[in-house]
Amino acid sequence: MVAGGTDLAQQLRRAERRKKVRAVALTLPLLIFLLVFFLVPLASLLVRAVENPEVADALPRTGQALDGWDRHSPPPETAYAALLQDLSSIEETAQAGVLARRLNSEISGSRSLVMGTYRALPLAEQPTPAQAREALLAHDARWGELPYWQAIAKNSSRWTPDYLLTAVDLRRGADGGIERVPADEAAFSDILLRTFQMSAVVTFFALLLGYPLAYWLSTLSERKANMMLILVLLPFWTSVLVRIAAWIVLLQNNGLINRFFMWLGLTDAPLPLLFNRTGVIIAMVHILLPFAILPLYSVMKSVPPNYLRAAISLGSAPLAAFFRVYLPQTYPGVAAGGLLVFITCIGYYVTPALLGGASDQMLSYYVAQYTNVEVNWGMACALGGVLLSATLVLYTLYRKVAKAELSLG
Repeated sequence: MVAGGTDLAQQLRRAERRKKVRAVALTLPLLIFLLVFFLVPLASLLVRAVENPEVADALPRTGQALDGWDRHSPPPETAYAALLQDLSSIEETAQAGVLARRLNSEISGSRSLVMGTYRALPLAEQPTPAQAREALLAHDARWGELPYWQAIAKNSSRWTPDYLLTAVDLRRGADGGIERVPADEAAFSDILLRTFQMSAVVTFFALLLGYPLAYWLSTLSERKANMMLILVLLPFWTSVLVRIAAWIVLLQNNGLINRFFMWLGLTDAPLPLLFNRTGVIIAMVHILLPFAILPLYSVMKSVPPNYLRAAISLGSAPLAAFFRVYLPQTYPGVAAGGLLVFITCIGYYVTPALLGGASDQMLSYYVAQYTNVEVNWGMACALGGVLLSATLVLYTLYRKVAKAELSLG
């Protein structure tokens, strides 16, 4: 009996292991897909946000010569000789251009200074440090100005917090300390605040419009509800660009909406609905409304309708019963729909870019700007990291709120 029981236990364990192996085998393709196409690019983005290879790769000797320099006194003569060596070692003009562009982002004028010096090489044959200094100053007197050397010293390390600091309107000073940028140069705090404000407004209107529609759908029969859900999902089958183009037709001065308002006599002149924040909000609410309706509908279908009828039968007013009995049970759907719409909003790019003005662009617009126009991958990745951090914070808050509701329930 003991041997038989032992064999049975071993068979059960082997069967359990086979089930686990099959389960892992079934999920392995998905895990590999997530690793290759999600986690690896995400990790690359975060690394690039703190990577600063341009100056470190192009001017390694200069960085070593400036190591320990106090950044207030004139740079040592060995730094001039090292700079000439490093510039002479650059084989392609494109590499010098990358260096010049990176330094020019720190201090204006660096591009012409670096490229002019690079094209004029050699300035001297095997110069001593003193001769290298004289040759550089004779070629361009700006090599005697501290800001250019401070920019080289500050960026001589391969890793830097500068991109992340700039993304929140901070910077490193000449001595390496962190300080706020001047008020006339600060931009990203306002852009981030604008992104959150517009996302909050869109989320509010999406929930305001989606809640009664989801409630109505939850009261229909299954057949009618399925038909109406197809209409709710219909926008998903249409390209975002097509929907935006339709809104341009509707919102322009001679569009259908303005014509309708003027026909009703509500206004004597066309309302400014296009290329401003109003048009952006309207279009984003329309595009993101299904993201609010679906979570609300799924939660509302699980709420027994008898609760509301019982409250009314016990003497409660219908409106009071709705707010005291029904609404609290739909909070998970409100939270899930609101979070889904808000997180999608803060990363929106196409709709504000096509329907908004210069003051209506969100943070993702500047990510694209730094990627495609400025070709500053570090800054683009830093702004992307800010969006990622905001998303993770919101998701963490949602999880805490959901857990608190479950514990109270």
